[in-house]
Amino acid sequence: MHFLDDSLLPENQEKLVIQVAPYGPQWLPGDSDDIPVSMEEQVQKAVDCYNAGATVLHVHVREADGKGSKRLSMFNEMLARLREAVPKMVLQVGGSISFAPEDEGQAAKWLADDTRHMLAELQPKPDQVTVAINTSQMNVMELMTEADVAGTSLANPAIQAAYRDMIVPSNPSWHVEHIKRLVAKGIQPHFMLGNMTGLETVERLIRAGVYHGPLILNYVAIGGGAAGLHPADMIEFVRRTPDGAVLTIETLNRTVFPMSAMAIALGLHVRVGIEDTLYGPNGQRATSVQQIETMVRIARELNREVATGEDAHRIYQTGTFWNSADETLARLGMVPNRKPTQRGVPLRPAA
Repeated sequence: MHFLDDSLLPENQEKLVIQVAPYGPQWLPGDSDDIPVSMEEQVQKAVDCYNAGATVLHVHVREADGKGSKRLSMFNEMLARLREAVPKMVLQVGGSISFAPEDEGQAAKWLADDTRHMLAELQPKPDQVTVAINTSQMNVMELMTEADVAGTSLANPAIQAAYRDMIVPSNPSWHVEHIKRLVAKGIQPHFMLGNMTGLETVERLIRAGVYHGPLILNYVAIGGGAAGLHPADMIEFVRRTPDGAVLTIETLNRTVFPMSAMAIALGLHVRVGIEDTLYGPNGQRATSVQQIETMVRIARELNREVATGEDAHRIYQTGTFWNSADETLARLGMVPNRKPTQRGVPLRPAA
């Protein structure tokens, strides 16, 4: 991304889109007073977050026993209720879900990766599904301290061991097919990238014509295979991100707040919620709504406007897809593909 002399002035920045992840599937209900369990509570949490200023909802669903749901029917019910309760929010389903068959007939049909590809079959369809690029470690325990997990299920050594060895599988044959299925259903991929190599892979997918559409990204700084917390790494990722992309900074624990403050100042976007941290900047417990309110307050201190639901859909360009690699590269402000025998840096012809 390019920064002109006046790019840090708030009147020249896009409105701030606040993503919220209020469902925290890694936590058990007893870990926090802010974990909604019933369907009614989960929907009300979305309403509360929207009213506080969040306009993108990262969706997971819990069963009545408090455990994370893997049932397609539960997600369909949740999405239908959310469309009624928060019609202006961008609904983003977390792409780490692998749906479990609900009967023997489904078990016969659902083979291997198809259980993850079922995200493209959600009805009503979400606006987005998050997509990880390239298989990577997801050891969130690497950046967790004793204070971060005190009094929660993650203080259990056995659970910590499981998270240390967690892998996010996203080999090329899988993510290429997944992107194609999502786009075919009119669902926008939201790319979750934990390092520069992921960004480079997405660029190659665009140049090869695998994906034609808006480039909506999260820089995922959660350590353990993804980016860490050095601000210089974040700045380099920002520098390498195409000018026409939409970039959100995502991290974990109390570092959510200083990293988000930098993102807001730079004209980027932010993500908060109990999936990322149970604590506020002062080390005290903070609900998802309180975290959103903090982001709104920081934005107002910098005189940066906060996006409405309509703004968020406009900024993300939900439902928009393009026709070719050349058009996508042009709309994203990227250097065009090299033509045969062309030497030097390919430049776009002047109008």
